[in-house]
Parts: sequence; structure tokens; C-alpha cells
Amino acid sequence: MRRRLAQLLILLVVLVVLAATTVVWLNRRGEAPLPDRQTAFVATPQMVERGRYLALAGNCAGCHTARGGAAYAGGVGIDTPFGTVYAGNLTPDPRHGIGQWSAAEFWRAMHNGRSRDGRLLYPAFPYPSFTQVTREDADAIYAWLRTLPPAAVPNAPHRLRFPYDTQAALAVWRALSFSPGSFVSDTARTAEWNRGAYLVNGLGHCIACHGTRDALGATETRLGLAGGSIAIEQWYAPSLTSKREASVADWPRRDVIALLQTGTAPGGSVMGPMADVVFRSTQHLNAEDLAAMATYLQQLPDSAPPAGNRMPQRRDPGEMDRGARIYDQRCAYCHGDRGEGRPGAYPPLAGSRAVGMDMPGNLVQAVRRGGFLPTTAGNPRPFGMPPFGHVLDDTEIAAVLTYVRGSWGNDAPPVTAADMLRR
Repeated sequence: MRRRLAQLLILLVVLVVLAATTVVWLNRRGEAPLPDRQTAFVATPQMVERGRYLALAGNCAGCHTARGGAAYAGGVGIDTPFGTVYAGNLTPDPRHGIGQWSAAEFWRAMHNGRSRDGRLLYPAFPYPSFTQVTREDADAIYAWLRTLPPAAVPNAPHRLRFPYDTQAALAVWRALSFSPGSFVSDTARTAEWNRGAYLVNGLGHCIACHGTRDALGATETRLGLAGGSIAIEQWYAPSLTSKREASVADWPRRDVIALLQTGTAPGGSVMGPMADVVFRSTQHLNAEDLAAMATYLQQLPDSAPPAGNRMPQRRDPGEMDRGARIYDQRCAYCHGDRGEGRPGAYPPLAGSRAVGMDMPGNLVQAVRRGGFLPTTAGNPRPFGMPPFGHVLDDTEIAAVLTYVRGSWGNDAPPVTAADMLRR
């Protein structure tokens, strides 16, 4: 009996060692060793300028610049289902930033998700997308970051629940969900399409918000940009592959470019977290890259299920009457008596895809907190929607949105109390 127990114990130890060895190997796959001697890094003015542009394309400031803080000094908290991850200091400060990092160490962080000291990085830093960035582009970003004023701002410790705050748990996650890669051009596509794919899927890391996630928080790349919830004030990043949500396949290409460049177009406008993306990132891209992104986005396959014979939604007449009264008092002045909007100012609500999506979360956030377009060179004085959360309670917001989603040809599901609780 004792001998049998001893054999089982030995077998268990062997299995644990094998599992640990496998996890370690999976976390090292595709990772070249750092050079023993760090050669001097020489950056040309052209490389630095290219790095500045690429940092804009990647919206690095969006996470690495805290409101009111020094540029790229980190400190922005990124909420996840597992706790809060804080973005690091990217300035060349030698103690708190990347002042002692080499170009190879910076490349390893981008490509492999490993910090200078060898620790694994949390994928709130989107290295699952950045792994597609070329070494040339990573070196250019590194060169530009080294020109920033050093900011002696300590990195805030992450606030994650056990066991997610351990390197062991992160190593297991990476073994299951991440492998380094590189961008591979599709030879059947044009150079413009491939450039757009590189920007959208690599530097732009659009899948970080517009992709679905599994139970472990990993983006499901097989589903592409099919939409997903994001943690910033509970906005929903709509599907870029569904014509019922945010696909631009049927838009004129100039309108897609306008949306990325100015934040507004005839078919819709950006609000919430996407307004920040346009403000900090896409409005600064050159015409060629905007056109390339538009080309790629317009050729994404449509993932929307067939419409079928959808039954009309059933609505409570009393709730509709209540919503109509609120709409007349609070909304009609800007959006029109019949939801027609005002061209160049306030978007129409009648026939709006944003109004008709099955998930009403974005509408709830816009009414409760306000909806504001980004200030851009092409739209320097955008119209915005004030918040109504201080004058309307949740039942009133649900009523007016139920009315809007069921009027003037709109036929979306009513907004329920459960919808209002999803904050």
C-alpha cells in the first residue's frame, strides 16, 4: 500500500514538473535571446519622426498619459474583470521609465510581452496585437520615446485579485492564449489592403475593443472584429463585421475616411472611448493610411445572421407614452419631433443603427453621461449631447429609450431594468 502511494506521489511530481516545463517552454517560444552586449542605438531624425507618427497610430498616449499628468508617464488604470492594470511610464526616466531599456528589450516587450527584468506583462498592454508590429517600426517608436522629457513618475502597482496577480497564473494564461507572431501579407490582396490590415490588426489593436473575449479574457481571433464589451464606463464596442452594427462595407469610402479623420460622417458619429481614439490617434494619420484602413474595414466579411422573419417587438403602451413625454421635453429640440435630427449638428435617431442595436448599453451611457464627439481639425467645434443622469432616473431613461427604439420605423427591443443595471 505504501509502495503504491509512493508511486502515485512520484507520478504526480513528474506530471507537475512536465506541466511546469511545458508552460515555461510555451512562454519562451519564438523568443530570441537578448544580445550579450548591447550595441549603441543610433537614431536618425527620420526614424524619430516615424516613431512619433507610429505612436499616434497605436494611440499609445491613450493608456500611457494620465489626465493632467506628464505625457507618456503612465498611471492610467485599465479595468479588467480580474482587477485593474496600470499603464507604465514610457518616458526615458532611468529609474521609473525606459531610460535603461535597450532597443532589443523594447522590441521583446512589444513582440513577446516580456519586460526588461524578464517579468511577463499583462495583456492589457496589447502585445497580442503588437506582436505583429515589425522590428523596424518598434525601433522607430523606441527612438521617439527616448526623445521625450524624462518624468520621474513611479509606476503604480496593479490591483489584481489572487491568483491573477501572480506570474504563475499569467504564465498559464499565456501558454493557453498567446504565441508571438508577425504580420504576413496576403499576396491575393492589394498593397493598400495589406497596409490597412497591418494598421487595424497590429498597431491599431482594434480587436482589443471590437473583438469578443473568452472566459479567460483572451481575444477570440477566429471571430475577428465581431464586437465586444469594453471596461471603459461599460460602453459596447460594436461589431465591425455586422451590417446591423458598425460595418462600413456599404459606405462610400470617403465617409469611412471622414469618420476616422473627423469623428463624424453621414452614416454616424463616434462617441465614448472611440471619440478618444479619433482625437488622439486616427485624426493624425496621413491620407494614405486612412485610405488603407478604410479599404481593409470595408472588405471585412459580413457576420450578421440572416434577418429572417423577425416578429415586431411588443411594447407597453404606458411606457411608450411616458417615454414620448420625456422625449418631447428633453430630446425633440435637438433630434427633431420625429427623430430626424439636424444635418451637420445632431444625428437622426430614426433609422439609426446605433439606436437599433440589440444591446442598448451605448444609448444608456450617452443619455446618462452625455455623448461628445472629438474635436478634430475637420470638425473643430463638434456638437455634443449633455448628460441627463442628474435629471432623469433609471426608469425615465429606460422609458425614453424604449420610445426612441420603437418609433419612426425603429423596432429594437425595449430597454429593461436589467439593461439599466449593467453599468
